[in-house]
Amino acid sequence: MAASSKAVKVYGWAASPFVARVLVCLEEAGVDYELVAMSRDAGDHRRPDHLARNPFGQVPVLEDGDLTLFESRAIARHVLRKHKPELLGGGGLEQSAIVDVWLEVEAHQHEPAAGAIVMECLITPLLGGAPDQAAVGENAGKLRRVLDAYEARLSRSRYLAGDSVSVADLSHFPLMRYFMATEHAALVEALPRVKAWWEELAARPAARKVAELMPLDLGLSSRKHEQ
Repeated sequence: MAASSKAVKVYGWAASPFVARVLVCLEEAGVDYELVAMSRDAGDHRRPDHLARNPFGQVPVLEDGDLTLFESRAIARHVLRKHKPELLGGGGLEQSAIVDVWLEVEAHQHEPAAGAIVMECLITPLLGGAPDQAAVGENAGKLRRVLDAYEARLSRSRYLAGDSVSVADLSHFPLMRYFMATEHAALVEALPRVKAWWEELAARPAARKVAELMPLDLGLSSRKHEQ
Protein backbone atom coordinates (compact mmCIF):
# COMPACT_ATOMS: atom_id res chain seq x y z
CA MET A 1 0.00 0.00 0.00
CA ALA A 2 1.03 3.60 -0.46
CA ALA A 3 3.10 5.12 2.28
CA SER A 4 1.72 7.83 4.57
CA SER A 5 3.00 9.69 7.62
CA LYS A 6 0.96 7.34 9.82
CA ALA A 7 1.84 4.13 8.04
CA VAL A 8 3.54 1.30 9.81
CA LYS A 9 6.95 0.50 8.37
CA VAL A 10 8.24 -2.88 7.31
CA TYR A 11 11.99 -3.20 6.77
CA GLY A 12 13.23 -5.87 4.41
CA TRP A 13 13.05 -7.22 0.88
CA ALA A 14 9.71 -8.58 -0.32
CA ALA A 15 11.27 -11.59 -2.04
CA SER A 16 12.02 -12.97 1.41
CA PRO A 17 9.22 -15.35 2.41
CA PHE A 18 9.53 -14.02 5.96
CA VAL A 19 8.93 -10.45 4.85
CA ALA A 20 6.17 -11.59 2.49
CA ARG A 21 4.42 -13.35 5.38
CA VAL A 22 4.05 -9.99 7.11
CA LEU A 23 2.98 -8.22 3.92
CA VAL A 24 0.22 -10.75 3.24
CA CYS A 25 -1.19 -10.20 6.72
CA LEU A 26 -1.00 -6.43 6.37
CA GLU A 27 -2.81 -6.64 3.05
CA GLU A 28 -5.47 -8.98 4.45
CA ALA A 29 -6.05 -6.57 7.33
CA GLY A 30 -6.18 -3.52 5.07
CA VAL A 31 -3.38 -1.78 6.95
CA ASP A 32 -1.58 1.17 5.41
CA TYR A 33 2.13 0.41 5.42
CA GLU A 34 5.44 1.42 3.94
CA LEU A 35 7.89 -1.22 2.76
CA VAL A 36 11.30 0.26 3.47
CA ALA A 37 13.51 -1.25 0.82
CA MET A 38 16.74 -2.87 1.93
CA SER A 39 19.47 -4.67 0.03
CA ARG A 40 20.72 -8.01 1.24
CA ASP A 41 23.67 -7.84 -1.16
CA ALA A 42 24.68 -4.45 0.24
CA GLY A 43 24.49 -5.84 3.77
CA ASP A 44 21.83 -3.39 4.91
CA HIS A 45 20.61 -5.89 7.49
CA ARG A 46 24.02 -5.84 9.19
CA ARG A 47 24.29 -2.07 9.49
CA PRO A 48 24.14 -0.49 12.96
CA ASP A 49 20.80 1.23 12.33
CA HIS A 50 19.15 -2.09 11.46
CA LEU A 51 20.88 -3.98 14.28
CA ALA A 52 19.33 -1.41 16.61
CA ARG A 53 15.94 -2.59 15.33
CA ASN A 54 16.79 -6.29 15.36
CA PRO A 55 19.97 -7.41 17.15
CA PHE A 56 20.00 -10.62 15.09
CA GLY A 57 20.35 -8.72 11.81
CA GLN A 58 17.35 -10.35 10.15
CA VAL A 59 14.28 -9.21 8.26
CA PRO A 60 11.48 -8.34 8.59
CA VAL A 61 11.25 -5.65 11.22
CA LEU A 62 8.00 -3.78 11.78
CA GLU A 63 7.69 -0.34 13.31
CA ASP A 64 4.19 0.54 14.52
CA GLY A 65 4.39 3.88 16.25
CA ASP A 66 6.75 3.44 19.19
CA LEU A 67 6.60 -0.35 18.96
CA THR A 68 9.35 -2.23 17.11
CA LEU A 69 8.92 -5.94 16.42
CA PHE A 70 10.87 -8.68 14.67
CA GLU A 71 10.14 -12.35 13.92
CA SER A 72 7.61 -12.67 11.12
CA ARG A 73 4.96 -14.76 12.87
CA ALA A 74 5.03 -12.50 15.94
CA ILE A 75 4.59 -9.50 13.66
CA ALA A 76 1.75 -11.23 11.82
CA ARG A 77 -0.07 -11.98 15.06
CA HIS A 78 0.36 -8.38 16.26
CA VAL A 79 -1.00 -6.97 13.00
CA LEU A 80 -4.02 -9.27 13.04
CA ARG A 81 -4.68 -8.91 16.76
CA LYS A 82 -4.83 -5.16 16.26
CA HIS A 83 -6.60 -4.94 12.90
CA LYS A 84 -8.33 -8.22 12.00
CA PRO A 85 -8.61 -10.55 15.01
CA GLU A 86 -10.97 -12.92 13.23
CA LEU A 87 -7.92 -14.25 11.38
CA LEU A 88 -6.56 -15.36 14.77
CA GLY A 89 -9.69 -17.26 15.68
CA GLY A 90 -12.19 -14.51 16.31
CA GLY A 91 -11.64 -14.17 20.04
CA GLY A 92 -12.96 -17.59 21.05
CA LEU A 93 -10.48 -19.47 23.20
CA GLU A 94 -10.99 -22.85 21.55
CA GLN A 95 -10.88 -21.55 17.98
CA SER A 96 -7.85 -19.40 18.75
CA ALA A 97 -6.11 -22.46 20.19
CA ILE A 98 -6.78 -24.42 16.99
CA VAL A 99 -5.34 -21.58 14.91
CA ASP A 100 -2.27 -21.59 17.15
CA VAL A 101 -1.83 -25.33 16.67
CA TRP A 102 -1.82 -25.12 12.89
CA LEU A 103 0.45 -22.08 12.90
CA GLU A 104 2.89 -24.15 14.95
CA VAL A 105 2.53 -27.02 12.47
CA GLU A 106 3.40 -24.63 9.66
CA ALA A 107 6.46 -23.38 11.55
CA HIS A 108 7.83 -26.70 12.79
CA GLN A 109 6.59 -29.34 10.33
CA HIS A 110 5.92 -27.67 7.00
CA GLU A 111 8.50 -24.90 6.74
CA PRO A 112 11.66 -26.94 7.53
CA ALA A 113 10.91 -29.56 4.86
CA ALA A 114 9.49 -27.23 2.20
CA GLY A 115 12.22 -24.67 2.87
CA ALA A 116 14.97 -27.23 2.40
CA ILE A 117 13.49 -28.26 -0.95
CA VAL A 118 13.22 -24.63 -2.10
CA MET A 119 16.82 -24.05 -1.07
CA GLU A 120 18.17 -27.09 -2.91
CA CYS A 121 15.91 -27.07 -6.00
CA LEU A 122 15.40 -23.35 -6.59
CA ILE A 123 18.01 -21.24 -4.85
CA THR A 124 21.12 -23.42 -5.10
CA PRO A 125 20.86 -23.77 -8.92
CA LEU A 126 20.30 -20.01 -9.26
CA LEU A 127 23.57 -19.53 -7.39
CA GLY A 128 25.34 -21.91 -9.73
CA GLY A 129 25.39 -24.93 -7.44
CA ALA A 130 24.07 -28.46 -7.67
CA PRO A 131 21.24 -29.67 -5.42
CA ASP A 132 22.01 -32.12 -2.68
CA GLN A 133 19.73 -34.90 -3.88
CA ALA A 134 19.97 -36.82 -0.63
CA ALA A 135 18.70 -33.79 1.29
CA VAL A 136 15.97 -33.26 -1.30
CA GLY A 137 14.81 -36.86 -1.04
CA GLU A 138 14.82 -36.83 2.75
CA ASN A 139 12.81 -33.62 2.95
CA ALA A 140 10.41 -34.66 0.21
CA GLY A 141 9.55 -37.69 2.32
CA LYS A 142 9.02 -35.49 5.38
CA LEU A 143 6.87 -33.05 3.45
CA ARG A 144 4.80 -35.85 1.93
CA ARG A 145 3.86 -36.98 5.44
CA VAL A 146 2.96 -33.42 6.43
CA LEU A 147 0.80 -32.95 3.36
CA ASP A 148 -0.92 -36.27 3.97
CA ALA A 149 -1.90 -34.92 7.38
CA TYR A 150 -3.15 -31.73 5.73
CA GLU A 151 -5.23 -33.76 3.27
CA ALA A 152 -6.88 -35.56 6.17
CA ARG A 153 -7.45 -32.31 8.05
CA LEU A 154 -8.94 -30.61 4.98
CA SER A 155 -11.43 -33.44 4.59
CA ARG A 156 -13.07 -32.06 7.75
CA SER A 157 -12.77 -28.32 7.21
CA ARG A 158 -12.24 -25.88 4.36
CA TYR A 159 -9.10 -24.44 5.91
CA LEU A 160 -6.56 -25.82 8.34
CA ALA A 161 -8.07 -24.27 11.46
CA GLY A 162 -11.71 -24.44 10.43
CA ASP A 163 -14.09 -23.21 7.77
CA SER A 164 -12.66 -19.67 7.69
CA VAL A 165 -9.22 -18.64 6.53
CA SER A 166 -6.77 -17.80 9.32
CA VAL A 167 -3.18 -16.80 9.86
CA ALA A 168 -2.36 -20.51 9.93
CA ASP A 169 -3.23 -20.70 6.24
CA LEU A 170 -1.82 -17.31 5.26
CA SER A 171 1.52 -18.09 6.85
CA HIS A 172 2.04 -20.88 4.32
CA PHE A 173 1.66 -18.67 1.27
CA PRO A 174 5.13 -17.14 0.77
CA LEU A 175 7.20 -20.32 0.98
CA MET A 176 4.57 -22.31 -0.89
CA ARG A 177 4.76 -19.82 -3.75
CA TYR A 178 8.40 -20.75 -4.25
CA PHE A 179 7.88 -24.43 -3.53
CA MET A 180 5.25 -24.67 -6.25
CA ALA A 181 7.89 -23.52 -8.77
CA THR A 182 9.92 -26.69 -8.11
CA GLU A 183 9.38 -30.14 -9.56
CA HIS A 184 8.17 -31.26 -6.15
CA ALA A 185 4.97 -29.27 -6.60
CA ALA A 186 3.64 -32.67 -7.62
CA LEU A 187 3.42 -33.49 -3.91
CA VAL A 188 0.68 -30.86 -3.60
CA GLU A 189 -0.97 -31.61 -6.91
CA ALA A 190 -1.36 -35.28 -6.00
CA LEU A 191 -3.64 -34.44 -3.07
CA PRO A 192 -6.98 -32.99 -4.23
CA ARG A 193 -7.92 -31.20 -1.02
CA VAL A 194 -4.45 -29.76 -0.48
CA LYS A 195 -4.33 -28.66 -4.11
CA ALA A 196 -7.71 -26.91 -3.84
CA TRP A 197 -6.66 -25.28 -0.55
CA TRP A 198 -3.45 -23.99 -2.09
CA GLU A 199 -5.18 -22.67 -5.21
CA GLU A 200 -7.77 -20.84 -3.13
CA LEU A 201 -5.06 -19.38 -0.90
CA ALA A 202 -2.95 -18.22 -3.84
CA ALA A 203 -5.99 -16.62 -5.50
CA ARG A 204 -6.75 -14.32 -2.56
CA PRO A 205 -6.27 -10.65 -3.52
CA ALA A 206 -3.73 -10.10 -0.74
CA ALA A 207 -1.66 -13.07 -1.85
CA ARG A 208 -1.81 -12.05 -5.50
CA LYS A 209 -0.67 -8.52 -4.67
CA VAL A 210 2.28 -9.69 -2.59
CA ALA A 211 3.18 -12.32 -5.21
CA GLU A 212 3.86 -9.48 -7.64
CA LEU A 213 6.76 -8.49 -5.37
CA MET A 214 8.15 -12.04 -5.23
CA PRO A 215 9.94 -13.01 -8.45
CA LEU A 216 10.38 -16.76 -8.65
CA ASP A 217 14.13 -16.30 -9.03
CA LEU A 218 14.14 -14.25 -5.78
CA GLY A 219 16.09 -11.61 -7.69
CA LEU A 220 19.11 -13.92 -7.83
CA SER A 221 19.27 -14.18 -11.63
CA SER A 222 20.07 -10.50 -12.05
CA ARG A 223 22.72 -10.71 -9.35
CA LYS A 224 24.28 -13.72 -11.06
CA HIS A 225 24.42 -11.86 -14.36
CA GLU A 226 26.09 -8.88 -12.72
CA GLN A 227 28.95 -10.98 -11.31
